[in-house]
Amino acid sequence: MLGGQVSDWSEALSGVPQGSVLGPILFVLYINDIDEHINRKILKFADDTKIYHTVNSLKAIDSLRADLHNLVSWSVDWQMLFNIDKCKVMHLEYNNPKVHYVMRTCQLPTATEERDLGVIVSEDLK
Repeated sequence: MLGGQVSDWSEALSGVPQGSVLGPILFVLYINDIDEHINRKILKFADDTKIYHTVNSLKAIDSLRADLHNLVSWSVDWQMLFNIDKCKVMHLEYNNPKVHYVMRTCQLPTATEERDLGVIVSEDLK
């Protein structure tokens, strides 16, 4: 209640309540199984998810692509879709094959640098 006014009730099909004491805990429980079918290393921080791994063979490329597919499947199943416009690929190392990756039907853009928790990381790791 704010200023004697209350909002109308609305059915919530997925997600967790925002602005609550339990919200962050419920969110962690909600996304806890996101890495269950991921073969590569995955980092989760708040609402940010990263998959990373050395890609030095066709098998590794296919495995990483399968992991992206599994992430998308998880997000569809749990009705918590990734914002694909914010998803990027960063190729590290000089001999990286720099292949393309897809989420749903969108090819992910390549980034040469990215801000991560306030630190700018570049593809040459400078």
